[in-house]
Amino acid sequence: MAEANSTERSGGVSPLKYILPFVLAGLVVTGLVVGFEQDLIKLTDEQWKYGLWAAGSLGLVWLFSVLLAPFFRAAPDAEKQFCDALADAVQDPSVVVDDKGRAVYANGPFLKLASRAGVSRLTGFDVLYAGYPDFVEPIYQLGQAAHDGKIAARDLRLQPGSSAPFAEADKAKWLRLTVSPLPRNAKGGTTLWRLIDITEDRARQEQAFARLQFIISYLDQAPVGFFSTLPSGSVDYVNATLASWLGLDLADTQSNAMPMQELLGDEATKVLGAVTPVQGDHRIDKFTLPIKKRNGQVEIFNFINRADFDAEGKPLPTRCMVMRKEPGSMEAADLAASKAQLMATVPIGMAEIDNKGRLQNANGQFLNFSTSLARGVVLTDLVDNESATRIGKFMQESGGKAAENFQLDCNFKGDGQRSAHLTLSRTVEGYSVFAIDKTESKLLEAQLAQSQKMQAIGQLSSGLAHDFNNMLTPIIGFADILLTKLRPTDPSFQDVMSIKQNAIRAAGLVRQLLAFSRKQTMQPKVYDLSDSMADLHVLLRRVVGDKVDLSLNHGRDLWPVYVDIHQMEQVVVNLASNARDAMPQGGKMTLSTYNLPADQSQTIGHVLPVADYVVVQSTDTGQGIPSDVLNKIFDPFFTTKDVGKGTGLGLSMVYGFVKQSGGFIYCDSEVGKGTTFRIFLPRVEPQVAAQAEAQKPVEVEAKREDFSGRGRILIVEDEDSVRAFAARALTSRGYTVIEASSGEMGLEIIDADKDGFELILSDVVMPEMDGPTMLKELRKREYGAKFIFMSGYAEDAFEKNLDGANDFGFIQKPFTLKQLVEKVKGEMG
Repeated sequence: MAEANSTERSGGVSPLKYILPFVLAGLVVTGLVVGFEQDLIKLTDEQWKYGLWAAGSLGLVWLFSVLLAPFFRAAPDAEKQFCDALADAVQDPSVVVDDKGRAVYANGPFLKLASRAGVSRLTGFDVLYAGYPDFVEPIYQLGQAAHDGKIAARDLRLQPGSSAPFAEADKAKWLRLTVSPLPRNAKGGTTLWRLIDITEDRARQEQAFARLQFIISYLDQAPVGFFSTLPSGSVDYVNATLASWLGLDLADTQSNAMPMQELLGDEATKVLGAVTPVQGDHRIDKFTLPIKKRNGQVEIFNFINRADFDAEGKPLPTRCMVMRKEPGSMEAADLAASKAQLMATVPIGMAEIDNKGRLQNANGQFLNFSTSLARGVVLTDLVDNESATRIGKFMQESGGKAAENFQLDCNFKGDGQRSAHLTLSRTVEGYSVFAIDKTESKLLEAQLAQSQKMQAIGQLSSGLAHDFNNMLTPIIGFADILLTKLRPTDPSFQDVMSIKQNAIRAAGLVRQLLAFSRKQTMQPKVYDLSDSMADLHVLLRRVVGDKVDLSLNHGRDLWPVYVDIHQMEQVVVNLASNARDAMPQGGKMTLSTYNLPADQSQTIGHVLPVADYVVVQSTDTGQGIPSDVLNKIFDPFFTTKDVGKGTGLGLSMVYGFVKQSGGFIYCDSEVGKGTTFRIFLPRVEPQVAAQAEAQKPVEVEAKREDFSGRGRILIVEDEDSVRAFAARALTSRGYTVIEASSGEMGLEIIDADKDGFELILSDVVMPEMDGPTMLKELRKREYGAKFIFMSGYAEDAFEKNLDGANDFGFIQKPFTLKQLVEKVKGEMG
């Protein structure tokens, strides 16, 4: 039987073995006979007889060896017998097919299955289950997987009474058909197909699932609420009892997409989630919390929450039991419910700590003070060192006895440091902690102190600027007088010129002080930024230092803009100093200018009115600005620098200048990659630019102008040196000059004078009576002399004291000899 079975598996013995010897023997004999008859073979009779006898003998020997072979067949190969026995031991019907889908081997269970199905030849499962629609698609899919060299499986169900092989009459059967590609050899690849009966496994699974459904139904209808959450914070399961209590549709909770906030609200979510991880263990905490139901009502619930953690302290799914507070509960439960409602609704932070200072419970307001606050942490670990020492001393001294409330101001550690006023009160089980948020008030106090400091500095700087201008005016003026008397070849000419140039440089510093104190007005004109920005190159290199690589790129044919060029230069210097501070280890700063046409103004990623702009762009490769700080950088007094290292006014002054100029400024920054500031200044219309160009004074005079004149001038100035310089300068030009050291003296001189004055040149800030007050008094008397104010402040610094009057001239200190005589000549005509 084993012999026959083995033959069937490999396809049987070929009949050619027996036919071929007869055919070959006949062909040999026929060839010899024909050869002799046709005289093709020249042999003697004796030779022919021997040859024919030899050929016939050879053919007969071959024929007998073939016929007797079955009786002398060698014993089957032991290895093949072992493989056949091993394949038969696998009770699952199995067949091996080649690359063309032809069956080349089958084990005994498959042959029996095929025999019961009426298939007498060796074939595969595709033929065995041909005509059964349920098998068509799975067999096709498995065939594709086998073709791709993949292991695959498909489960199929046979209905009771089906005629398909393996089916049974009284019950359904579950079968699993698998394919497993075998190693390829010289003859090609083969695949093992296997049919496994999984009916019992399916029955056990269905029984377990039914049991699970049975348990879940008990849990769903339990007299207490239950829910579980995933580490992501989404709700994994809610039983029907809790869903009913909260007014939820149970179907909405079954997608694992409901956040815990939607189930319990923000306050309860924050309290339940604030737990310190325990590596490889769990925590069980009890709470009483108010929950807002779907109908808007608030109800008090008791929670028992279990939070599990893995060996690394990472959170695992949590489980929480919820119990309803029923009417008639005992007094302690009522007290706990009232306490929970109080903690949830009060606008201050409330918490409970044990005798060791560990946080046991807290409301959401308290947890907001630090992201590190959670149940189980020690409170003193999360406050500043001084506060931690004071709290520890209070807890040590209070011990187990009642003590007075302990209060202190402290700062919590962590991101976005917050300040609080804490009150600790002794309880039976530990301490109650009450916290009032002082972060905003502390910030306002700091801002107020900073603003007062800056106001004082501003007043100081403006006063210094005024005094410096009074000193620089005669220095520059007398230097001009000396230069008019010296020839350029005179050895003293260069010395005097150096005195004047350094005084002018000092005047530039004074202008910066005035700009800082906001006592300098804008003096906008139409400018081409190309030349102005190029002139800043040397100054900017000094500002950024040697560690920063400075690059300037200016666009061609920049459109004109209407700005105060001196203020614009200060803006660029401010941006450069900020870039330098952002690159303490060095880096690269690029300052560029270019035109932005109106059709591109909406593509920059920021809001801009459609118009033509000239863009001034500053880019650095510094530390970058965090996103939570980026929207505050233009706020007054906001600075990220250490205390005492920044005023917080730099970028606010930049913002103010840009807005006064009708422009826009935007900042784009990414931490670790750098910052880009872009200033968008509106383009001046071509006709306006042409008109401004035409009105520019001619810098090179064609001939020497005559600044001499006639008339009586009253100079009112409390600074002797300034008065002396002005009197000498105007006297040398032919004017009659009378001097007064104060406003009162000036009025006295005017009252006593019989000839009158054509012009009054007065300082603005003077003791007793200032210049504007003197002017108003003279206007009351209808005194018609022309008036020129001279001051270290800008014009609008005192114009508000003149009730809108504008019938006066103004010259800003320090001024040169030429500026003074030009102004006087222009006013007197």
